[in-house]
Amino acid sequence: MLAFLRREARRLLDGVRRLDRQMVVVLTLAVALLLLQMQVGSRRFFWNHLADLVPGPHQGLAAWGWWFGLQGVLGFVIPVAVLVVGFKRRPAEIGLGLGDWRLASVVALVYAVPVVVGTWVLSDGAGFQAQYPHFDGAKTAWRTFLLYEALFLFYWVGWEYLWRGFVLFGTAPAFGAGAIVVQMVPFAILHADKPVAEAYLSILGGLALGALVWRCRSFWIAVPIHAFQMLALDLWCTLRARSGAEGVGLGALAEALRHGWGG
Repeated sequence: MLAFLRREARRLLDGVRRLDRQMVVVLTLAVALLLLQMQVGSRRFFWNHLADLVPGPHQGLAAWGWWFGLQGVLGFVIPVAVLVVGFKRRPAEIGLGLGDWRLASVVALVYAVPVVVGTWVLSDGAGFQAQYPHFDGAKTAWRTFLLYEALFLFYWVGWEYLWRGFVLFGTAPAFGAGAIVVQMVPFAILHADKPVAEAYLSILGGLALGALVWRCRSFWIAVPIHAFQMLALDLWCTLRARSGAEGVGLGALAEALRHGWGG
């Protein structure tokens, strides 16, 4: 019996030694950072534990800032530090370089056109106007709008890097191009509570975005893919709220642009 246990212990140790240490750390830490974001980085946590530290008029924006900021720190700052400091990886190796910036620029520009048009059409819906921007105060003052969007951008940097940077490039030495599939799995699972179509499309979207980042060798292209559509939708809904423009025709667009910028 003792000899059997010793053999099994040696096999276990041999198996552990053969594992890629960076892959193990990256996948384990990604899960831990995600759990931490859900538990501590939520707006509910802010309202329950931190709101009293912020003057009343600023609590609404601060709640969103807490969520956005924690995602940026947990999804970007800490993962980058782990790979650069802990594993001595160069920025270009972990998706932080410019990569094929020409291809990325073309993709971003081509993507921007249907996004601008599509979000303008969507913003005419009452449901979208009630939801975007998520923080109502962003509709009333452009300075608040810009601050809110800057914080939101930091959120997207953290969200995208956690999957399309940390997990994708962090597991690439172990899985090669298979890391594209690996990063898609948690990304799609996190869409489980979304509408059915969006949930299943997140599988295809996660693979496509991962493949694009892999091809460009830079995670930066993933940020505008997500962030720009939200910025455009927030902007159109804000301009409609401030101008009262209705409809999706050129007349409504002209009204929104003419009367929505004041104040």
